[in-house]
Amino acid sequence: MVVTPIKTRLFEPREDLVDFIIEHLPRPAEGDVVVVTSKIVALAQGRIIDLLKTDAKNRAIKRESSKQLRTPWCWVTYKNGEWCANAGVDESNANDELILMPTKIQETAEALLKTLKRRYKRKQLGLLITDTRIYPMRVGTMGVVVGFAGIEGIKSYIGSPDLFGRKLKMTQANIVHALAVSAVLTMGEGRERQPLALIHDAPVMFTNKRTSVASLTIDPKDDLYREVYLASAPSSRRPATRRRSR
Repeated sequence: MVVTPIKTRLFEPREDLVDFIIEHLPRPAEGDVVVVTSKIVALAQGRIIDLLKTDAKNRAIKRESSKQLRTPWCWVTYKNGEWCANAGVDESNANDELILMPTKIQETAEALLKTLKRRYKRKQLGLLITDTRIYPMRVGTMGVVVGFAGIEGIKSYIGSPDLFGRKLKMTQANIVHALAVSAVLTMGEGRERQPLALIHDAPVMFTNKRTSVASLTIDPKDDLYREVYLASAPSSRRPATRRRSR
């Protein structure tokens, strides 16, 4: 697998995203995966707020997320089926502005892929819209997919044997998130000005079916670490439990 980041000019707010991609992206080969950062998708949609407005950031975060918890470092928010910092509201690489997460990300990914396949005359092409996240108990940010199209998101090993013939019961590989980590690593997060990337020879399964980023998330009540977090939370923040009457 080869990941090639694409250096571009600065993307201007509300300019045409397809034209920008065609301008900079080398002609992809059949079976390549195109990677686009969520930031330029948001800019194309005009998802911008003047940072200099009073309390703009806090108001934007509260409006953009369904659940919020204030911590000493940021707002931890629940958005698009996952927990993230500040509802994805971003000040980096923005000129006195706040850039919000794109809207209708999955629909945007599907429409963008359809257009690129037509423009490049390709039958098999994948598309990822990426962002970065901070994960529990880990230092630094890592790439994550917030929308994708054209490829299967999960590879299931359930029911298949391991090296010694033991059938796997739970193992599923998150293909698109793994690709996002690789792509974002090469694209950078500072002054690199590489909001696009092309992945060649990726170990993916192509599909013409509609994909869904929701298929990559787990309901909080079913999360593996839920009980650990509940047990370690201060007693004042734990959910109330009913006592049986004697």
